[in-house]
Amino acid sequence: MPGTPSKALETFSNPHPARDYEISMECPEFTCLCPRTGQPDFATIRIRYVPDVLCVELKSLKLYLWSFRNEGAFHEDVINRILDDLVRACQPRSMTVVGDFNVRGGIHTVVTVEYKAK
Repeated sequence: MPGTPSKALETFSNPHPARDYEISMECPEFTCLCPRTGQPDFATIRIRYVPDVLCVELKSLKLYLWSFRNEGAFHEDVINRILDDLVRACQPRSMTVVGDFNVRGGIHTVVTVEYKAK
């Protein structure tokens, strides 16, 4: 297997730290488990950020998101945890994480969290 799930987020130096620009990423295959039923929850995760000194390395992000596959987590918690971990790793100028979860029990849930550097 080319990789295994990992909570480690890697970064690299921003090649243009003097300029504000936005990086957008989308993961349409995110999965975690419902903490009540143990059934899988599926979502598209959208990440937008303005980097400062560091950028998030994409393979590590893929393995990080994969690490939630067998974890029970409420939608609200998992999206906030993803934001917190990404901010801790790369200290962006701003970041938004959106979890667009598939319908479950007739309810479509979208959770959006934001960070802005002080």
